[in-house]
Amino acid sequence: MDKLIISGGGPISGEIRISGSKNSALPILASTLLTKTPMCIGNLPHLNDVTTMLALLRSMGLSVTLNEKMRVEVDANTIKEYTAPYDLVKTMRASILVLGPMLARFGEANVSFPGGCAIGSRPVDIHLRGLEAMGAIIDVDEGYIRAKCDGKLKGAHFFMDIVTVGGTENLLMAAVLAEGKTVLENAAREPEIVDLANCLCAMGAKIEGIGTDTLVIEGVDELTGCQYDVMPDRIETGTYLVAAAATRGQIKLKDTRADILESVLLKLEAAGAHITSGEDWVALDMKGKRPKAVSLKTAPYPAFPTDMQAQFTAMNAVAEGVGTVIETIFENRLIQIHELNRMGADIKLEGNTAIITGVDRLKAAPVMATDLRASASLVIAALVADGDTIVDRIYHIDRGYECIEEKMQQLGANIKRVPS
Repeated sequence: MDKLIISGGGPISGEIRISGSKNSALPILASTLLTKTPMCIGNLPHLNDVTTMLALLRSMGLSVTLNEKMRVEVDANTIKEYTAPYDLVKTMRASILVLGPMLARFGEANVSFPGGCAIGSRPVDIHLRGLEAMGAIIDVDEGYIRAKCDGKLKGAHFFMDIVTVGGTENLLMAAVLAEGKTVLENAAREPEIVDLANCLCAMGAKIEGIGTDTLVIEGVDELTGCQYDVMPDRIETGTYLVAAAATRGQIKLKDTRADILESVLLKLEAAGAHITSGEDWVALDMKGKRPKAVSLKTAPYPAFPTDMQAQFTAMNAVAEGVGTVIETIFENRLIQIHELNRMGADIKLEGNTAIITGVDRLKAAPVMATDLRASASLVIAALVADGDTIVDRIYHIDRGYECIEEKMQQLGANIKRVPS
C-alpha cells in the first residue's frame, strides 16, 4: 500500500490539465449496456474506480477495448452474465449503476450491494422503489439485488423523497428504454447528470428537463452507440484551486469549465482569491496573501458540494479568522477533522458543524486517509505544514485523483509516492 510524503512550506503555482470527471465517467460507462452497437467514450480519467467499472463490464462478458489515450470502445452485445459480483462491487458504490440499464435492456439484473467510501449511510431503496414503479420485480437475497421484469419496463411517475444522484442516474437509464413516458420528480441536477443525459440523447434517447429537478423521458425501442467525451472533473478543479488558495499561490487549470463550479468559485473569492476564466480554463491568484476564513453549508447542486467540504475545511485551518462548515449530506463526512487537529489545526466539532479558527501554520504529522475527499484535504494541509507529512492509505486518493503527485510536482510541490 503506497503513501505520500509531502514537504510543506511554499506556494504552489503553474499550469496543469484537469482530467475527465470520475462521477460522469462511471454512469456513462454503465450506459453502454443500453445499446446494441458499440460505444466509444473519450476523456476518461485514469483512476482505480474507472478501472473497476471496466473490469465489472468485462466480467459480465462485454467487449472492452481501451487505448493509451484512455478512450474506450464498449460492445454490450457480447454480454454473457447478468450478475455484478461482490468482489468487484464491494470496492465501489457506483457499481449499482449497472442495475437500471441492464434490467431495461435485458429484463434481468443481479447486483451485489455496493461498497465505497465509509462516509455515512447511502441507501439504495430509492433506486429499487423507482424500478418497482416501472414494473420490476425485485428480491434482495444473500447480499444481492435480484431484479426482473416481464417484457419491458413501463413508464411511471416517480417522486424521489430524497435528492439522490445515483438514484436519478439509475432510474434515468432505466427509463430511456421503458415503454411510454416516465417522469422523475425531485431529481438531482448535478452537472454529471446533465452529462449523462446528453450522452443518452446522443444515443437516441428522448429526455426533456435536462438540468432541472423534473426529468421527462419518452421511452424508445432501442439506442445506438455513439462517440462521446466525458466532461471535465469539477471536484478535481476545485481541489487544485483550494490548494493554491491555501498555499497563497497562483494556478491556471486547463480543459475545465467555470460554469459547473459557481458556488465553489464564489467562496474562493470570499476567501480573497482573484479568479479569472475562459471557455476551457480557470485561473486563481492569491497575490501572496493568506486566505480569509469562509463559512459554508453543503447541499445538493447548485448549492455548495459535499465533495468540496473537506478541502475548504483544510484551507480554513490556515485562514485568517473563524469559519463554520456545516455538512448536511453525509453524517460521517467531517471525519478528517481529527487528523487535521493532529497537525495543529484548531477545529471544534459540534454534531454536523465544524468551527475552525485559523492558525498561522500547521505542523507535519503522520496522518491517515479515511475517504476520497478527506484524503485531498490532508494533502492540502500537508502543503501548508512545516516539515514532512506522511499521508497513509492513499488508495482512497487514487479512486478520484489522476496522478495527484505528478500534477502537484508540476505546480512546484515537494511530494513523492513511496511504498509502505
